[in-house]
Amino acid sequence: MPALTLASAMASAEPSGRRAKPFLVRLLTNLSGALGATVVTLFVVTAVLGGAGATPFPPAQQFGRDRLTAPNERYVLGTDLFGRDVASRLMQGAWNSLRVAALAVAIAGTLGTLIGVTAGFIGGSLDTLIMRVMDVFFAFPALLLALLIIAVLGRGLNSAIIAIAVVYTPIFARVARGPVLSLKAMEYVTAARCIGTREPMILARHILPNMLAPLIVQFSLALSWALLTEASLSFLGLGTQPPDASWGVMLAESTSIAERAPWLMIYPGAVIVLGVLGFNLLGDGLRDVLDPRLRKR
Repeated sequence: MPALTLASAMASAEPSGRRAKPFLVRLLTNLSGALGATVVTLFVVTAVLGGAGATPFPPAQQFGRDRLTAPNERYVLGTDLFGRDVASRLMQGAWNSLRVAALAVAIAGTLGTLIGVTAGFIGGSLDTLIMRVMDVFFAFPALLLALLIIAVLGRGLNSAIIAIAVVYTPIFARVARGPVLSLKAMEYVTAARCIGTREPMILARHILPNMLAPLIVQFSLALSWALLTEASLSFLGLGTQPPDASWGVMLAESTSIAERAPWLMIYPGAVIVLGVLGFNLLGDGLRDVLDPRLRKR
């Protein structure tokens, strides 16, 4: 009789009424996951519309006669010091923030996972050396390290992407290394070695698929941190450069006239909070859904 796989054995042993629900159903029935997915979906849709130019007005167009206009029927969120529509600039800022965060996290996730898997799987002195180098990066506060990198590379979006990627690469390396250390000692990995399976195949078939859950959660959480870091760098004038819109740039421009036009500070601050909160909630929901120890029965 052919041996059953672990997944099929668990499914056959489980009563029909308790079969695993589809991933998306489990995520949307989780409170944190549902709220996070809703906020993130709205954020992504808004960012894509802003990037495609589907804004109420051109984000950089100035209406001199309507400077510092409070929210009304024509300008839903009001205008800024130069007469630019705040809603349009928030939409373009969402696109710039999402682009920077997504690219930076993609680079950090790829490099960090490669570094962590290599260190954990090979082990020995190489593991010690790599993780000590990662500890050096951890010794710097995230924003301070990003500022140091931008000071070397110069201000701009590309520099912000590289800086954020470097800052969060050690986090992915540590997250990836932990599961590898436990997975490579599992019986099925030992059995694969005994039958002559090569190391790259063991990594591809037995280790990487079983460490996806913590990496997926980490990607969601890292996106929230990257959004906040990008806004901080832009606020300091080191990320997105005017006249391009960014939530951090909009906050910086509003500081001198916050009492006269409070909406210029309220709206960018609110969307930063919602964006970061949305990705954090989504990460919590993904953790609950993907971790069998936390999954409700």
